[in-house]
Formats: sequence, C-alpha cells, structure tokens
Amino acid sequence: MVDPTPSGSGPAGEPGEPWQPPRRYVGRILLALGLVATGLVLILTIGIHRYDDPAGDGSDVVVQERRPQPRAEVPQRARAAPEDRLNASDQAELDSWADEVAEATEIPARVLVAYGRAEMWMRSAAPDCRLSWGTLAGIGRVESRHGSLGGADVEDDGTTTKPIIGVPLDGSAGVRAIPDSDGGKLDRDTEWDRAVGPMQFLPATWAKWGTRAGRDGAPADPHNIDDAALSAATFLCSGGADLSTPRGWWDAVLAYNQSVEYGQDVFSGAAAYAEATTG
Repeated sequence: MVDPTPSGSGPAGEPGEPWQPPRRYVGRILLALGLVATGLVLILTIGIHRYDDPAGDGSDVVVQERRPQPRAEVPQRARAAPEDRLNASDQAELDSWADEVAEATEIPARVLVAYGRAEMWMRSAAPDCRLSWGTLAGIGRVESRHGSLGGADVEDDGTTTKPIIGVPLDGSAGVRAIPDSDGGKLDRDTEWDRAVGPMQFLPATWAKWGTRAGRDGAPADPHNIDDAALSAATFLCSGGADLSTPRGWWDAVLAYNQSVEYGQDVFSGAAAYAEATTG
C-alpha cells in the first residue's frame, strides 16, 4: 500500500530537487491539512492500496515494465474514442469501438465503454486537459485489474459483481492510519477507511469527486465503472494540466497517487494500450 502522504523522494522538477506539488494542486493539499488539523480527514490521494504488479495476470495485453523519470516522458495516446455527438446517439459507435479495442488489448469491452465515454466527455468539459482513455486504463489496471480483482466482474450496467474494497488503513506496516470518515457507508468499515471500487477511491475523496455518469439523478456509485472512470477523469483534469505533456501527465497522475512507482506502473499500462491500438 502506498502511503497517502509519503515522505522522502518524489518526482523532481530537476535532478536532485525534491518534488513540490504544482501550484494548481496546492489548494487541495492545504485543504487536506486544514481538515486534518480540525480532526477531519480528507485524503486527496485516491488509489492507495498495496498493489502488486498486475502484468502477466492474463487479464489484458502483455505490459512491458517501463521506469521513466517523472516529467521526462508522456505515454503515447491510445486510439481515440469516438466523437461525442450532442444531437444523436453515439452508443452504437462507442460499442463498436470498444469491441475493436478489446480485441487488441484484452480489456473487457464493457470496461472500455466506461474509459472511452470518460475521454469523450472530458473533451467538452475540459478540452485543454487532453485526457486519453489509455491513462484511465493504466490506472484501472493497477487499481483493480479493470474491475476483476478478487474474482469480480463488471455487469452490463457497469456495476461490479461484488464490491472491490481495499485493506483497512489502520496504521499497519506501510499503511497510514486513516480513521473512518463515512460511517462505513461505502467501505463497510466503521473503524478505518478503505479504498473502494474499480478505481479505488477513498470515501472522503469520493464525497468530493464522485460523479454520476448516467446523469439520471441517482447518487454516484464508486462500484460502478462508468461513475468511477468519469470521476477519475474529472479529478485528473481538475488541476488544469495538459495531460498530453510530460509535466502535465505526471502532475495529474501523481496527484491521484503520490508514488513514483505507481506513476511508472500507470505509464507502463497506458503505453502498452497505445501501442496495441495504434501500432
């Protein structure tokens, strides 16, 4: 498990220079510190479970391990999702795209619909972000093997067949102690917080960023891949970074999880999916 507020080395702007959060993310961190000071906990790092290398689990295309230095490289963009059509249904086009990409990547087509839809919507909501679904897939691969961790699967409606819930953040080895923040509503733990869903949000983070993809007025559900992918996309684009640049991509991903190793694992997946769909 990655410490949500790690100390020591981090992504550096220059060799030997300790990483500082970009100005656009500082407000989030100051807010978190203020809430901690008053006894409330809002952890802004999202994916914090102990993640093993998911490569080779048979769930998707073989991913070559890459270890680029932060802000030095950006993954190639994967094959773009279809255009979001405002006045006509684009679901059939999205489904066809997902089927074709699934053949190339071995990511389930239903999960790709969620990743692709999030990319499509962010083109309008945050056009300067330039988010590729490949980055979301890289995160989903590390966090939950695209919703399949622990024998789970994704239903036709986007909900996992069983909840994906991380380990208790109880202060044990390698884990920060984060007391329960939601009465166990999302993570079923009234003593400690746990990361939840296919994109592994903490309850307090979900309370701030959770977004309902169905736009039907129902509450956002972290165990629904459509909601989780769109919420992750919203978070990644919220700082104003351009994810088509090395600095912007790394700043956004390291705001999601402040671990360079985590960012490198996400990079590896995103790069592999790009190569599989554009090569």
